[in-house]
Amino acid sequence: MDANGLYELLTRLRDELPGLPLLVTENGAAYDDYADPEGQVHDPERVAYLDAHLGAVHRAIEEGVDVRGYFLWSLLDNFEWAYGYSKRFGIVHVDFASQRRTVKDSARWYAGVIARGGLERD
Repeated sequence: MDANGLYELLTRLRDELPGLPLLVTENGAAYDDYADPEGQVHDPERVAYLDAHLGAVHRAIEEGVDVRGYFLWSLLDNFEWAYGYSKRFGIVHVDFASQRRTVKDSARWYAGVIARGGLERD
């Protein structure tokens, strides 16, 4: 779902089911993440995706949608029924052979959002 679609869905639910509190669950995107030679995982596409979608949720809340929670998908790269291990949704990279975990740039970005209590906007 794109960010505008999420915003439209949230505002439509507000209009069609007034008084219903909402949760956004399992919101995330899969990318072909990999650890670079220094062991870092840079995922600017996921950061942009999350920024846009959290921005859409914020906009909906400002317009009166009762969003009670937002749950990012997923903390860790995992097995996906449709894609196996080929698609990575996590904000923490998992080397499936060694089980080593590496925090991705998106996890650092999301930690900042949580620490600030919101997005950075001009």
